[in-house]
Amino acid sequence: MYSPRFAEALRAAGVDVCTVVELGLAGSSDPEVFAAAIADGRTVLTENVADFTRVSAEHLLAGHHHPGVLIALSSRFSRRASGIGPVVAAVRDIADQQLNDRLVYLEEPSPR
Repeated sequence: MYSPRFAEALRAAGVDVCTVVELGLAGSSDPEVFAAAIADGRTVLTENVADFTRVSAEHLLAGHHHPGVLIALSSRFSRRASGIGPVVAAVRDIADQQLNDRLVYLEEPSPR
C-alpha cells in the first residue's frame, strides 16, 4: 500500500522493515502476506482494516500466534510524501510495546 519511501524512512529511523515488493509478494492475497510476515517474524503495517482484522482474528481463533498488525487508518495518515513523517513517528512511538497477537491502531503523534 505504501511507496518505497515509507520503508526507506522507517529504515533511516532504525526500524527493520521490508516491503511486500521486496519479498516478491506483490499482488499476493492478504492471507499470503500475513503468512509470510508470520514466517519472517514481522509485524504487518497496513491501512486495510477489514481484511487484516479478519485474517488476524481467524489466525488467533485457530490457536496460532502472530507478531502483530499495525493499522494506519487513511483518515489519520496520508500515503503521500507528507504522511511519511507521521507514520514513522507513530511506529516509533509503539516500537517498544509488546505487539504479539495484537492489532494496534496507530495514533497521530503528539507535537513535542
